[in-house]
Formats: sequence, C-alpha cells, structure tokens
Amino acid sequence: MRLLVVSTPVGPLGQGRGGGVEHTGAMIVAGLLGRGHAVTVLAAEGSQLPPACAGARLWCEPGAVQASWQHGPREAPVQIPASSLLSRLWQRALEHQDGFDLILNLSYDWLPFWLSRFTTTPLVHLVSMGSVALAMDEVIEAVAQWRPGRLAFHTASQAADFRLPTPPRLVGNGFDLARYRPPSPDAVQPALGWAGRIAPEKGLEDAARVAAGLGLPLRVWGLREDEAYATAVERLVPAGTIEWRGFLATDRFQAELGLCRVFLNTPKWNEAFGNVVVEAMACGVPIAAYARGGPGELVHEGCNGALAQADDLAALAAAVQRAAGLDRAACRRWAELHHAPEVFTQRIEAWLQAALAEG
Repeated sequence: MRLLVVSTPVGPLGQGRGGGVEHTGAMIVAGLLGRGHAVTVLAAEGSQLPPACAGARLWCEPGAVQASWQHGPREAPVQIPASSLLSRLWQRALEHQDGFDLILNLSYDWLPFWLSRFTTTPLVHLVSMGSVALAMDEVIEAVAQWRPGRLAFHTASQAADFRLPTPPRLVGNGFDLARYRPPSPDAVQPALGWAGRIAPEKGLEDAARVAAGLGLPLRVWGLREDEAYATAVERLVPAGTIEWRGFLATDRFQAELGLCRVFLNTPKWNEAFGNVVVEAMACGVPIAAYARGGPGELVHEGCNGALAQADDLAALAAAVQRAAGLDRAACRRWAELHHAPEVFTQRIEAWLQAALAEG
C-alpha cells in the first residue's frame, strides 16, 4: 500500500508535545515500512522522525499549532486559528491524495473526521482519546454510522465512550521492546516512578501525595506542558519528594525508569491507552494504577501490577505495596506477549487492508 500518515497538529514531532500519538505514529510507520509498504508522513514544520522510520518520506508544513481538545470544556465550539497548521496539513493531504491508496489520520481534531465523506482516497482514523468534547463525539460517531471500518481504537474502555453501531476495532499499541531492558533485581532502588505530560488531566498530584505518604521519592519524566500546574504540585508535598527528570529519549528514559520499585499511573480522565504503563512493564517495573480507562485494562492484579479505585489515595498507596512484591520478570513477559511491535503492526495492517477493501 501507498500510505499517507497525517500526524498531530499540536507541535513538531520529536519534541514530546504530541504525547502518546508521537510514539504510536512512529511504531505504525516503522512497522508498515518493515512490511513493505510505502509511507509518507505529513507533520508540523521542524518535525523529526526516529531512525526506525528513516525509510519514510517526511513532508512538513508551517502554521499555528492547534490547541488540544482535552484542555477545553465539553461544550467548546470547533476553533481553528489563523494561519492554521491543521488546515495546511489537510490542504496538502487533499492536494496529493491521488498519489496514495489510504490516508491515515492520527490527530484528534474535528476537521479530518468531518472530511471523511469528501475525500476520493479512503481516509481512516486511529482515535487517540476518549470522549472529551461534544463536537468531537458528534463527528466521530457520524463516521462510525457511515463507515465503521474507517475507525480504530486503542482499548475497549476508550471505545465505550462513543455510541458505535458495531463492535469497535481495537488495535492496542506496540513497543520496540528491544529498547527496554530490565535491570538486575539488585539494582532496583527505593523510589517510585511517574511519566507523562505534566498537565492536570494526568493527575500527578495524586502520585506525589502517595509518594510523600510512603516516604519515597517520586521520579517524574515528561514535558512540563503546564508550568503553573507543575509548580503547584511541587508545593503540595515536602521538598525533595519530586525528582524532575525531564523529557528524555527512549534509551535514557528506560534506563532510569527500570530502577524504580513501582510505577504509578493516576489519570483524571479516561486515558485511551497508557503508553507509559507498558513501557514500565517492559522495564520490569510493576504498576500501581487507578482502575480507569485504558490503564485499567492493561494492569492485571497480581500479574503485572495492582489496581486502585480511581481518585482514592489510600487505595493507591495500598496498591503500591501490593505491586512492590510482584515478579518483575512477569511484568516484562506480559509486555512481550501483548505489545510486541510485530503484533501491533499485524493489527494495524489488517485494519488498513479491510478499510481499503471496504472503499
């Protein structure tokens, strides 16, 4: 297949602003290249693809970045700024669509979903979030009523946010597990881990409070997207509780992450998947997570982690204690069984081929 992959308009690839979408996109591109498909990536000016995607063609467009839907009220109207990156990405996609068999949209934005009926080349969407806005619910559900095969979701919890006429196609996610190496057991340190964009919907304050209550440091990796929020969280706990590690490349991130005793996941919203949860498991780190959204499907009590009722700090602290005693090798095996890159690529390829056959 000749595929055009249109990435997120929230910022250039390689800087972390795209969150999990950047990781997912890279895994899709690398996997499809390995299966012999021709892939072009359309993204923001200044984007860089990882080495595994070197065989892809990269098209870049300038423009004002798009605000993420998750940061606005549910009743927010559709808004596209002047000199919009989103508009320029899709103008270029439409101008060149005849050179491709399929267009794969990775952005969670109203415009590409609305365009679905009007492209001459089939346009498919990997939905990256659950329900966060009424306008997005409406346009995603309209595509589902028209061509349900044009949509794929990461988890059942995410897909359940939408009114779908048929069972959803679930693709999970994939990880280059060779880049994640569990350390020897005697190298593990008495510290907790947390990773993600530093933004209110990720619930960092809960992880910080639990770490402080247990008397353990909390190592935090990720882009400080909301500086005021990061400062407010730090003030909630004793000095030194939070160790800010920044946004790191995978190799360095996994080396540091693997040293943690337990990884915490504390979303305040219905997380579609939870990439960092699988990354921690791949490093042999057991998980203590809220039973909410995608992470609630990924964590299996007594196998690769422990679950707590959402927003219950005492339950989360107890989950940390249970998770700390689990077999770290079992966490790694679970990641290998369910999220190896070959498994993910096969799911994506099967979906794209079905969508192409459907027309």
